Amino acid sequence: MEVSATTFLIVIPLVFLGGLVDSIAGGGGLISLPAYYLAGFSPIYALGTNKFSAVFGTAVSAYKYAKTGNLIWRVAIFSAIGCLLGAAGGTSLATVLNENILKIIVLIALPCVAVFLALSKGLGKDDSEMKDISKTKTVLISLAIGTAIGFYDGLIGPGTGTFLILLFCGMFGMDMLKAGGCAKVANLASNAASVIVVLFGGQIVFSVGIPAIFAAMAGNWVGSRLAIRGGAKRIRVVIYIVLVLLFFKIMGDLLGFSVSDLGKILK
Repeated sequence: MEVSATTFLIVIPLVFLGGLVDSIAGGGGLISLPAYYLAGFSPIYALGTNKFSAVFGTAVSAYKYAKTGNLIWRVAIFSAIGCLLGAAGGTSLATVLNENILKIIVLIALPCVAVFLALSKGLGKDDSEMKDISKTKTVLISLAIGTAIGFYDGLIGPGTGTFLILLFCGMFGMDMLKAGGCAKVANLASNAASVIVVLFGGQIVFSVGIPAIFAAMAGNWVGSRLAIRGGAKRIRVVIYIVLVLLFFKIMGDLLGFSVSDLGKILK
């Protein structure tokens, strides 16, 4: 495809913003992926190039959370293993299952998640205490969460990090910072697996993807600093924004409208 100065003017700022949002509350792909559509990328190259830059950004964010102690390694590692297994299964079944049925279920669930978050004032607060759960149960629950959300990631995709954060808070009693750190490690595993696939498939536009790496890394660095300084309150607000974006994204998919259509119109 033809790459122009306009391509970078569209992609780079939005990839930065996507990385910033993703490092705080997940769901950054709802911003960065449409950037490639708006720049005229076909869906397969948009997905591949976005994953290529995102994995580096996620690595920066995971490092930042780990460095500040906002990460529980047992949960992070086993949920990452689950994500890899689940993503493989979700991707494999994507060609068999009716994806629209699952999207409708998610569409119905999203307002419920938002209401639950609004009513659960203590969920993920900075001073919340971890539940007293045995090591074995922690491993099993982490694997289950990772597998379920990894499956969702492989089948549908957007909002994976957000759902991981909410489940870690709900199941383990984590504060949102530690949940965000664990989510970053789990998401890093699934993103790395995706990058290997798109590399072998030749689905990356490197002339755009390499500069986008630095935008993604910068966005994740800034976002993780904001999250760590702002605590649960700031993360909670961004989660609401991501849930709203995800709702309209899935609604658009079901109605047959996508940002790639807008990109074609603008082009």
